[in-house]
Amino acid sequence: MEEKVPVWGEDLPRPQGPYSPAVAWKDLVFVSGLVAVKADGTRVRGDVREEALVTLKNLKNVLEEAGSSLSKVLSVTVYLEDIEELPAFNEVYEEFFVSPYPARSVAGVKVPGGFRVEVSAVAYRG
Repeated sequence: MEEKVPVWGEDLPRPQGPYSPAVAWKDLVFVSGLVAVKADGTRVRGDVREEALVTLKNLKNVLEEAGSSLSKVLSVTVYLEDIEELPAFNEVYEEFFVSPYPARSVAGVKVPGGFRVEVSAVAYRG
């Protein structure tokens, strides 16, 4: 059986807990919940658009580090501190994803660390 491989890279922020930014297993990449933290550890606090931009750039970087890309994303889960900010989030999301879009779930929740946005994903890397 093929083993899972944690994904790390210089362009990725270091996790603040016992998890990997992503884990690759066979032809799939499972990306942990990402927030607006730059690779140097700087936390971006701003409106939902600013946080979405940094978070989705982090998603792009972790996928590329794992040998995948945004075009191979199968599923995305979005957590928003305020679900009413979904239209603003979508404006940024559409800069990163094009039709046919990945499957997606969105939930309004208390995002850890005081962030407005958290995004996780599953992608193909074959």
